[in-house]
Amino acid sequence: MPSPAVRHPAVAGRFYPAQAQTLTRDLDQFLGRTEPKSAAVENALGCVVPHAGYMYSGHVAGAVYRRLPARPSYIILCPNHTGRGAPLAMMSSGEWLTPLGSVPIDVVLCQAVRRACHLVMEDAAAHEHEHSLEVQLPFLQRSAGEFSFVPIAIGAGGYAALESLGRGLAQVLKGSEKRLLVIASSDMNHYEPDEITRVKDRKAIEKILALDPQGLYDVVRREDISMCGYGPTIAMLTAAREQGAREAELVKYATSADSSGDRSAVVGYAGIIISS
Repeated sequence: MPSPAVRHPAVAGRFYPAQAQTLTRDLDQFLGRTEPKSAAVENALGCVVPHAGYMYSGHVAGAVYRRLPARPSYIILCPNHTGRGAPLAMMSSGEWLTPLGSVPIDVVLCQAVRRACHLVMEDAAAHEHEHSLEVQLPFLQRSAGEFSFVPIAIGAGGYAALESLGRGLAQVLKGSEKRLLVIASSDMNHYEPDEITRVKDRKAIEKILALDPQGLYDVVRREDISMCGYGPTIAMLTAAREQGAREAELVKYATSADSSGDRSAVVGYAGIIISS
């Protein structure tokens, strides 16, 4: 019997520190460990978090993770930047390594997702070099402790496939004995001037806050908003709505200009929590 797959870090030392001590220090800063503890959103169903280098978007991601309740398992949806692998690609066994240790894949939960949404295919190639899911794991390791997860990379761009995935996830979440949470990894508009990006991002964020996945899809297409994780966000919103989501909170918004000072070509970052 073959041994379970081990997915090694692809972007440690580039998107975040490769040394555990340095990484822990940075995470504690982003998570506000030295500040008064923020109240967790105990009824959280899902969230949107950015995935750029920690120096740019770590403060936005940390603002979300410090508000999330710890869960035994997470379904993490990310865009497929590399174009490799299946349109909806899962790794359903093994573990992922980060500088903080290993995180196991939730095999049982993966099987349930595959049963609920037959569009999801087993395909490790989509995850091998993809950064947008990997960068979430250290935040969870530091904020939630021990957990398992389901990794799904989304290259599909059609609304029907994204809605089908979201409805399948909702079926799994409703049927699970464990309390789970869906994380959508996404940056917002890319490489336009700061003032243009902020206007475009506000239009997309308004649809997320309205819990309107179809509206998000339409505005991204109509306004040419280069939000790389609109697919994960649509699937997460669909799953949350099927579970009775009622509220969405914009926890923090920034652009890369807030860190770099360069406003000529920026990337936007939004941290949003969806709750019942």
